[in-house]
Amino acid sequence: MPPAQNSAMKHSAAPERSLTQRLDALNRANAVRTQRAALKKDLKAGRISIHTLLLDPPRYIETAKVFDMLLAVPKYGRVKVNKVLAQCRISPSKTIGGLSERQRDELVRLLRR
Repeated sequence: MPPAQNSAMKHSAAPERSLTQRLDALNRANAVRTQRAALKKDLKAGRISIHTLLLDPPRYIETAKVFDMLLAVPKYGRVKVNKVLAQCRISPSKTIGGLSERQRDELVRLLRR
């Protein structure tokens, strides 16, 4: 067997999961997606402030992209969101849970203007 194939067999991408484990993970992922969709609607309608969301994020949005959450805010499109993120030195792929305190504070301060 060639060395490339042999090493691929040693390192599998993920451990095997049972059907029950996979279904549980799928149900949790669907619940998170549903909660995020409702949160984005609330942001769009102005029922929730992006400032409070960034300062004290619920657990289910910690893995959501900052870019996607800002897009849900009224009057913020792709260009404005990219500009804000660039000013705060935040990557568009950064998650809400992955923001440092400096990034979080700077972003909230900039959004409050």
